[in-house]
Amino acid sequence: MKVLIACEFNGIVREAFLARGHEAMSCDLLPTEIPGPHYQGDVMDIINDGWDLMIAHPPCTYLSNAGARFLYPKGKLNEERLEKGIEAKTFFERLWYAPIEKICIENPVPSTIYRLPQRSQIIQPYEHGHPIQKKTCLWLKNFPPLLPTKICAIRQSSKIPGNWFNKGGKDRQKNRAKTFEGIAEAMADQWGRGQ
Repeated sequence: MKVLIACEFNGIVREAFLARGHEAMSCDLLPTEIPGPHYQGDVMDIINDGWDLMIAHPPCTYLSNAGARFLYPKGKLNEERLEKGIEAKTFFERLWYAPIEKICIENPVPSTIYRLPQRSQIIQPYEHGHPIQKKTCLWLKNFPPLLPTKICAIRQSSKIPGNWFNKGGKDRQKNRAKTFEGIAEAMADQWGRGQ
């Protein structure tokens, strides 16, 4: 199967599909962190290249409900942020309506102001072997829901191994964009078999 992992710089989901014998490639504006098949550039350059499935992780900075508080700082509309949110929604829709049979788009809970399509499901890292709570929405086209693979107890401490995504600093946003390996493995196992 020919698999496109859009907006992925780290290669985690790509590697899960490659390990199962699929022809998989990641694509991002950033270089890949794990050496492997990767297109560094705009995903729209390759979106029409005959992919069987796409898993996309579009930027969420302006769409996320967590960032909605920045839309009305001190009670006044931040028009520049609104415009960037509208651009992010347009990019999301271009991915959703791409000419690919099977599509999954992953993002946090979005702000209702942008009126994204209704999500298909919400998943958590603790459903796939990581003792972390981080609500993630999936929009699914021609995919079944992703089933939990290894439910574990949630540990709240920021000092536990595996809570790298919550650390502050200049790499916080980049760290939070990484897919948990258990979720990537579940996607490859459940959506890559029998194809």
